Amino acid sequence: MTSPQLQQALDAFDARNAKDPKHTVVDGNAMPNELLYAQRMSAMLQRYRPDASEVLQLAARCQHICRWSIARDSYPMTKPGYHQWRNALKAMHAQLASDILRDVGYDDITIQRVAQLVGKAAPLSDPDMQTLEDVIVLVFVEDYLQAFVEQHPDYDTPKLLDILRKTLRKTSPQGREAALTIIRLPDALVPAITQVMQEEGWLPA
Repeated sequence: MTSPQLQQALDAFDARNAKDPKHTVVDGNAMPNELLYAQRMSAMLQRYRPDASEVLQLAARCQHICRWSIARDSYPMTKPGYHQWRNALKAMHAQLASDILRDVGYDDITIQRVAQLVGKAAPLSDPDMQTLEDVIVLVFVEDYLQAFVEQHPDYDTPKLLDILRKTLRKTSPQGREAALTIIRLPDALVPAITQVMQEEGWLPA
């Protein structure tokens, strides 16, 4: 059962993400992109780790909070510029999450822990950080990978396989197993995903 404080925080995160000016139509209804993403993250966490801690539930819901407010083109369109943009986003997500959690009465330890996860300041050897990363990848593969491929028709097969390999390497063995068992893989990409997993030794050839 969701505690009143947790629900209050989730609602506050959703209220912020509902301001995203970009929308996606799902089942005939237009939803703000980041609100949709946040709710998909929560749903995937529930599927992947039904017993997830309150900290993880909070982090999953706010890890992209107000992402649209820092545009990619506000930084140089170079690799260093990309990393500067990503770092600015992480800092913003962590700060916004902290402010909201403080407003709804969470203790400093919880606030700092959520900020650490959302800001990607913990190593993947941290079980919570790895679980969050697994969920991020599972949501990407199930809900966004097909569109990503369609947006990059210039990517040849080796390039696509390299992207898939780098993405799946971020996951734990449990995360990779979940990619094959609990999510809906894009039909057109099943052969490529299977090939990468076999080449990496994660799946019998």
